[in-house]
Amino acid sequence: MRLQLKNPLVFFDLETTGVNIVSDRIVEISYLKVFVSGEEERKTRLINPEMPIPPEVTAIHGISDDDVKDAPTFKMIAKSLAAQIEGCDLAGFNSNRFDIPLLAEEFLRAEVDIDLMRRKFVDIQTIYHKKEQRTLSAAYQFYCNKELENAHTAAADTKATYEILQAQLDRYPDLKNDIAFLSEYSSFNNHVDFAGRVIYNDRKQEVINFGKYKGRLLEEVLQEDPGYYGWIMQGDFALHTKKVFTAVMLRKNGRG
Repeated sequence: MRLQLKNPLVFFDLETTGVNIVSDRIVEISYLKVFVSGEEERKTRLINPEMPIPPEVTAIHGISDDDVKDAPTFKMIAKSLAAQIEGCDLAGFNSNRFDIPLLAEEFLRAEVDIDLMRRKFVDIQTIYHKKEQRTLSAAYQFYCNKELENAHTAAADTKATYEILQAQLDRYPDLKNDIAFLSEYSSFNNHVDFAGRVIYNDRKQEVINFGKYKGRLLEEVLQEDPGYYGWIMQGDFALHTKKVFTAVMLRKNGRG
């Protein structure tokens, strides 16, 4: 089924040095950009992560330190990548929990101002798990009746993810061919930051979602325990989480 789009939709996949969105880095990014007209644009590029790629990770995606030693760093391509996805919605497989948070971290580290939270996100894995509950290779076999060759290469995974979404729309009549609907169906729900450390309550107020202050309004905690903000800033938290804390702190102090 052809997607009904109001904005271009970018299916993307990252290969990385690991699965920690705070400390790991991108080694390859591939995207398939589907325009409103139905035209497609593909691009895959290696990224120098400026850190060693663990052998056990290379064994999964096949990308070694030698492969990326002459590749550009993310900071070198960040502005052009931001321009390429400007005005687009984003889609991927497990992208809401991993690829988008890690991509947001890389943009923040590169000091490129791009507000990904303004985009719509369609996570094909979430739709799949709500409907069938399995993995990308199994989803490809199940929906498209094809074997996923070259699994764990960004280009193959990206193309498979695009085909799976089209097949999901064909298979499930209750799935609307509408990116706003699909984004809501596979959404972050009430996350304020990508990592889900802060969530919205029913009144759209920021609430802490972890640790000793879990369930408390963030603004109230910052008022009662000013040192908590410093602990977050110095801690091993995602840059986007720190950005959310800073925005609430500035608002509380009348500077937001």
